[in-house]
Amino acid sequence: MASRKKVAILYGGRSVEHAVSVNSARNIFEYLDKKKYDAVPIGIAKSGKWYLTSTVSKEIETGSPVALVLDPSKPSFTKLDDGASVTVDIVFPVLHGTDGEDGSIQGLLKAMDLPMVGTGVLGSALSMNKIVAKRLLKEAGLPVTEFLTFRYDDKDKISFNAISKKLGLPFMVKSASLGSSVGVTKVKSRKDFKKAVEEAFRYDDEMLAEQFVTGREIECALLGNSPAEASYPGEIVISKAYEFYTFDAKYVDPEAVRIDVPAKLTKAAAEKIRKVSKKAFEALHCEDFSRVDLFLDKKGNVYINEINTIPGFTNSSMYPMMWKERGISFPNLITKLLNLAQERYDRSKRIERDFQSSLKF
Repeated sequence: MASRKKVAILYGGRSVEHAVSVNSARNIFEYLDKKKYDAVPIGIAKSGKWYLTSTVSKEIETGSPVALVLDPSKPSFTKLDDGASVTVDIVFPVLHGTDGEDGSIQGLLKAMDLPMVGTGVLGSALSMNKIVAKRLLKEAGLPVTEFLTFRYDDKDKISFNAISKKLGLPFMVKSASLGSSVGVTKVKSRKDFKKAVEEAFRYDDEMLAEQFVTGREIECALLGNSPAEASYPGEIVISKAYEFYTFDAKYVDPEAVRIDVPAKLTKAAAEKIRKVSKKAFEALHCEDFSRVDLFLDKKGNVYINEINTIPGFTNSSMYPMMWKERGISFPNLITKLLNLAQERYDRSKRIERDFQSSLKF
């Protein structure tokens, strides 16, 4: 019988989405097929320090501090309290937001030649920055809302009049590289504007203002490579008590939203959303899995809002729900993702790392 593979579940992180990551990782840990895999939970505290934990817990610092051994020929972790070595076969990053979903962790793991679930350095960085992502999606001929971008150095020159003239009212103001609706404000009038700008720049050096779409919040899950498969879309129906899909609506208030999986859509609308989502996945160089968030207006127009390369796996997360509706259980979904990552890693070995030339040195 083949030995079980050791799966490092990376969670927590130096991000405003730290708590969401813990909740997602808890489900990955629980539903991992224990007949095939051994879970090795590694929490990253808000301080940035890494700890080996016995289970996924918000009390990360109660674990044993670890350091990554910088040896791509035999990558491992060393427990700093007793020097014991901890080896893993594959890594499942469940890190939402900054320093986890933006390519930084992905680059570290690639440099250490460790198989990893999910999108690599390029796709993670492209998808995380909303400004870059929108520009690339637009270049690919995909539908995005009108938007304007600003840097922190120009903060005092940002004009409410110019933005409202271009985008209309209301409009959205967002930090460029965050998720979970952190740093996001709906601006309905001039009195909302200054606070919205301060909030966006509180978390980032770039912000964007974008056209507000009155319509339905639709999500589509992608799974696989060359090509990816798109789920049937789901819908987030937001309570009228909320102006938009805020952090509290997503994670705190159980009465804030109703989730419809599958969404009540015409066949034509569903296929249009699936097609656009697959093209977005490809345009931003995503791998293994992602969730595309879209708007559907009353005229049937579809707009891509953003793409999440590490979508949530919490109990209220749409990504696993959409695949469950397609007949893929949570445990089977995790196994599929681990298999996809291993297959992609094995395929990458065909690429030469050395070039023999006549150059003398």
